[in-house]
Formats: sequence, C-alpha cells, structure tokens
Amino acid sequence: MALLLGVDTGGTYTDAVLIRDEEVVIASAKSLTTRYDLAVGVGAAVRAVLAQASVAPSDIALASLSTTLATNALVEGQGGRVALIYIGFREKDLEGHGLAEALRGDPCIVLEGGHNHAGGEARPLDEAGLIAFLETHKDQVSGFAVASQFATRNPAHELRAAELVVEITGRPVSASHQLSAKLNGPKRALTAVLNARLIGMIDRLIGRAEDTLIDLGIEAPLMVVRGDGALISSGQARERPIETILSGPAASIVGARWMTGVDHALVSDIGGTTTDVALLQDGRPAIDPAGARVGAYRTMVEAVAMRTTGLGGDSEVHFIAEGLQGGVTLGPKRVLPVSLVAVDAPDVVHAALDAQLRATTPGEHDGRFVRAVQGLSREGIGPREEALLERIGEPLQPLGNVLRARIDQGALKRLVERGLVQVAGVTPSDASHVLGRVMEWDAGAARKALQLFGRRRTGSGTVLSTSEEDVAQMIVDRLTYQTVLALLETAFAEEEPSFDADPAVLAKHVLMQRGMAGKRGLVKLETGLNVAVVGLGASARSYYPAVGKMLGCEMILPEYGGVANAIGAVVGRVTMRESGTVTAPSEGKYRVHLLEGPQDFADQDSALDALETVLREDAVAQAKIAGAEDIQVSVKRDIRTAGVEAREVFIEATITVEAAGRPRVAV
Repeated sequence: MALLLGVDTGGTYTDAVLIRDEEVVIASAKSLTTRYDLAVGVGAAVRAVLAQASVAPSDIALASLSTTLATNALVEGQGGRVALIYIGFREKDLEGHGLAEALRGDPCIVLEGGHNHAGGEARPLDEAGLIAFLETHKDQVSGFAVASQFATRNPAHELRAAELVVEITGRPVSASHQLSAKLNGPKRALTAVLNARLIGMIDRLIGRAEDTLIDLGIEAPLMVVRGDGALISSGQARERPIETILSGPAASIVGARWMTGVDHALVSDIGGTTTDVALLQDGRPAIDPAGARVGAYRTMVEAVAMRTTGLGGDSEVHFIAEGLQGGVTLGPKRVLPVSLVAVDAPDVVHAALDAQLRATTPGEHDGRFVRAVQGLSREGIGPREEALLERIGEPLQPLGNVLRARIDQGALKRLVERGLVQVAGVTPSDASHVLGRVMEWDAGAARKALQLFGRRRTGSGTVLSTSEEDVAQMIVDRLTYQTVLALLETAFAEEEPSFDADPAVLAKHVLMQRGMAGKRGLVKLETGLNVAVVGLGASARSYYPAVGKMLGCEMILPEYGGVANAIGAVVGRVTMRESGTVTAPSEGKYRVHLLEGPQDFADQDSALDALETVLREDAVAQAKIAGAEDIQVSVKRDIRTAGVEAREVFIEATITVEAAGRPRVAV
C-alpha cells in the first residue's frame, strides 16, 4: 500500500491530503497559511492529516507540493527587488513591451552585445559596463535577470553575464534562454525578471516545507507541481520558480479530473486571492501556446490555458460612490479579513471598531488594520518606507493610526507589494460570516466592520445601508456577478469558431446579461453556459450554487473540491519538454542551435537527427533528476518549408521532445 501526501499552500489556507494507491482519499485537512513562516501552516496541515488517518510519517512514500504563492505574487505585484541586464536591445524596448512596468523602478542596464538570427555575434559584450553595474547594485537587489538578443540562437553572452553576476554579487541569476527556447527577446526578458523576483519567495517555501516534512519524520522525496500540471523535483522548482506560476490552478484541474472523471467542462477554482478558470477538453487541460498569462503579465512559461482573475474570498471590497444607489466591487488585491485578524488580536480589533462606530462621521480608514511581516529582507526600500515600517511595528494596528499624511499611502503600497506589510479590511469572507454561511473566525468583528462600511455616503447623499446583512448580501452578490463574468470570458475566449470581439466585452454585453435574466419582450433572449462547471475551492459550496443558477448550467461540486489542489499535486506525472531549432543560414547549410553554440551540418536529416538526440538525452536526464520512472519519450517535428521555383526549400525546424513518467515512490 503506497501512501501519497499532497500539500497545497495557498494565499489563505494550506491544505493536506492523503491518498492510498493513487485511488482513494483517506484523509484531508486545512490550516491557515502563515506568511511569516510558511512551515507553521504546512506543519499544522500535515500533522492534522496524519492524525486523522492514523498513519505513521514513515509510511509516506511520496510528498508533492502545489502553490498559488507565485501566481498571487504576480497578481498582487509582490516579490523581491531585482535588476535586469538587457543585452543587444534598444532602450525604448523597455517601455514598448511592458518591461518598465514589470521592473517597477528596479535597476536596469542596456548593454552592447547580442547575436543575430543565425547565432553569430552581432556586437561584443560590454563587460566593463556590466561589471560597473554589478558593483553598483550588488547589495541593493535580491537577484538578477539576464536577457540577450537572440540568446536562443546562441546563449554565449547570457552565460557570460550570468557568470559575472555570480562571481561579483553571489546573487541568484535568471537567464532568459533557460526559461524558453522561443524567440521574442523582450518577452523572454520579462519572464526572466519575474523569475528573478520570485526566487526568494519560492526558495523559502520549498526549503521550509522540506525542513518541516523531515522534522515530522517524512523522508519521502518532495515534488512540486509545474504550471502545466506536471511534477518536477524541488531542486528544479527552486532554480526556475517562474514555472510554478499557475501551479496551484494546474493542480486543481488535475484534481478535478481525478475526482469527477468529467471530460468536458469549465473548471473554476476560487481561492483567497484569485479565481482561476480553464477548459477541460477530452479529459485534459489545454496548454496555452502564447505562454501563461497572470494578471497584467504574459510570460513565455508553458502552462495550462487559464484565465486568472483577482477575485477570491479575501478580495478587497471597494465602495462605489458614483450613482444614486452606490455599490461595491471586488479585487484585484487581497487583504486579510477583519474577522480573521480579530482572532489573533481581539482586543485591538474590537476596541478600534467600537471607537470608529461611536464617531459621528465615518473615517477614511475605518475598519482597516495593518501589521508588519517579520523575517523578510528590507533590501532596496526607501527612507519613507523604512520610517513607515518602523511606525507600524510588529503588533496589529488600526491603519488610521500609522498614516499621518497622504504621501504615506504610496509608501504603504510599496511595502505591501514587497510583502513586508499586510493590510486587513472588509472581504467576502467577512460578508459570509455576517450571513452565517461561514463561522470559522470572529463573526462579531465582521458585523462591526460591515456596519462601518455601510455608513459611507452614495451619490445621493444617503448612506449605503444601515444593515450589515444588506451590505453582506451586496458583497456576495457582487462576487457572484464577477465570477459569472470570469466564466463567460473564458467560454468566449475558447469558443470555436471565435467571436470577432474581446471576450471581456462579450461577457458584459447587454444582450448576454439580459439573456441570462430571461428577457421577455418583443425579443426573447436566453443565454448562459452550455457546458458544466466544476466548482473548486474551500468557499465554492458557499458561493457557486448561485453562479450556476445565474448561468443556467450544471454546477458540479465534488466532495473533496476544497482540497483539489492538494489532490492534483500528488496524482500528476513527471513531464519534461525540451525544444530546439534548426535554421538554414545559406543553401546547403543546416545550423543546429545548441547550448554550447551553433553547429553546422551539410544535410537536413543529419542536423535534425543530431538535435533530436541532444534534446532526447536532456529531456530524459531532467525527468530522471525529477524522480521519474518508466519514462516514455515522444517527439514532435515542426518543419517549415517554402516553394521556390518549383522546389521545396527548407526554412526552419523546431523539434520538441517530451519525456514523461510516474514519480518514483519510496519503498
């Protein structure tokens, strides 16, 4: 009997599940995710599931981890401070491709160097300029990203730059050619920047998870779920943390398929921070050919074709003052629920809420609190952020007590983005406590926070509501509506043949919205989803029945849907893909682009066979490192030719080798 342990670390909860022989769930448990030390939440969930199943830690044959932390960090704009080394490109490329936005003021240098399409050196690398940049910024950032022009054709300059980074700074470095074999240098640079930003966060998570499992007596190897649902070793995930974006959502799709056996459905997973929606076709999720998109960023990482929206149980609730009625909207940022922080600091929370309720006029920061996250690096923060962080201190405080001037709000935003500070406020989780749907935390604090929220004035000059139940229902109704939009956008995006309009516009279109309401007039409209929805996440059973009713579709809520990510983490397969390119710089010459540099062949078949051999060896080796056994290899050749004077001329070929197998379990 093989016992498999799956763990998922989300923004709010850490889940653990035990599966016997890959067939039966025998126990599941949840614990709050502890941002200050992830090991605390992981350990609590694992101990709970072991106790529930009455099994010894030594009986665990395999442990696997999925996480939404990388996804959440990109959606919320969090992560470490990094520096970009941009070789052979133009300065204006930084603005035109979204790199400047992704850098958010972090240091960057544009250097001479790079290669051409054929892999030849375009200009020598400006090593003197690079060394000066590294000496200046080596103590100001947590990592470096390197992107060189046509590095997938010849990575020599990226490799040399990475070598100097390690030699001079000792910091981790992300080279773009190691993250994608595709062209589009600016997009590879963006992917490298995001990878560098995530390294510290994911390294801490995996390291603390491994330490915790060992402390508990679990000696089984630890796997990590990649963004396409495949498993990789913990060491591989530490080197390329960007590949764990959409890890949690990908695991949830694998788990949904395992639990329901459904072949064709939309899978919607609601967490604390995001709602992730993907289409399951023929029992498998599609891989996004354009690369994973998370929040505002389109990366070059292979991942499930999924739309991630900043909408979850802990989404920040915003007041809409415009219009006579006013209203609310949710997200995309996450805040801590007031009902949750009241469990940790009841005296502080209730005293502040009571004082705010006694005030004759509502304050700008009523019902909001702030606390610092201990143990994280403060590298690169400015003096204003440093002063505000000292003022916040360690214990929870009312937000209004620490913001002394309007300019402090910018400093607070930067501290939240770095993960150094957490803000608490009204969320859908608080609304659920007021409505009696959930009673896990402090419902009394939630009631007071929603009373304060309802005192805000609408465009007509009247208060939003005098009833906390009414405010709670507004929030839950808004979550239902925004979830419906997320599902419709995915459906429109995947529709074949496609509509000639933006899926987001189609989802909100008046005809779609009135059709869902069953409009009956001179024109009869009936709209909705013509496919079932599998609802996953701890709060799905609370929110999703109303979503299914609004969309007029079957809503499938599996028994263990609340721990689908943890299930998917441990029932997946190890899969490694390696891709390479053969070009034709001149007639009769076939150039294979390898890591050690281009290699020329006199005939097409020899070039293709040589590349396939290298890729096959690399893919199998990586699969073995990841812990796969019974490895099966598949090869795909994409050869582009053109007709010239009644003959076919070779242009370019891409070979992709996939090595897949089941993870090796401890005996």
